[in-house]
Amino acid sequence: MILAVDVGNTETVLGLFDGLELHRLWRISTVRGRTGDELALIVRGLLDGASAGAPRRVIVASVVPALDRVWSETADRLELPLAFLDGTASLPIRLDVDHPLEVGADRIANTLAVAELFHRDTIVVDLGTATTCDCVTGDGVFLGGTIAPGPLTALDHLSRATAKLPQVEIGKPERVIGRNTLDCIRSGGFYSIVDAIDGMVRRIREEWGAEGILALATGGLAELIGRHCTTVERIDPALTLTGLAIADRHLRGGEE
Repeated sequence: MILAVDVGNTETVLGLFDGLELHRLWRISTVRGRTGDELALIVRGLLDGASAGAPRRVIVASVVPALDRVWSETADRLELPLAFLDGTASLPIRLDVDHPLEVGADRIANTLAVAELFHRDTIVVDLGTATTCDCVTGDGVFLGGTIAPGPLTALDHLSRATAKLPQVEIGKPERVIGRNTLDCIRSGGFYSIVDAIDGMVRRIREEWGAEGILALATGGLAELIGRHCTTVERIDPALTLTGLAIADRHLRGGEE
């Protein structure tokens, strides 16, 4: 068993894997002020409630550098060896971009996952604090992509930047044309991200020029948003965690 941890700006997602089989998945808030002791208590409580068995090690993809030391302390408290995934890792993929070491660990994990699982050119639409599109060739080359504000980030900014517009939960509205302020925000927030994803995927496909490019949605809002996008063909909310589990195997030389 391994514990895969995807540390995002808003949420931290944890997955308990046996090989590539995901047994349990948890989401906790990413809190920069937490200590290693606090995180260890949280993680131990989650693991104690799982019937799948205890992990033997931890692998982390983090886009919050301030928490890297905290996760190292957490693993120490749990008495588990820990590895961080980054652009220096020896993996069967290639980061064909201007600055490979700047590629986020989550995008590296996504690249590794789609290269091993699908063996086809893929656009990974990752819906989190940011909405990213990762362009990955069938033989595991990360070509780059796009980064835009995520759905909740955009709605939160709208509420903060305006005097009278309230915050709303994102979700599919009953109709496009809202007849009150709340419904107008719900519709605008939901369909602006859906149509933005469809538009971006179409633009990438046109510029890429390859045939049969798969579009896959992942991340915390993948189920809510992805199934309403006409260009998205597959949804896998745990793709990044799966990529971490695959990375763990490669980093250990194929050992279980």
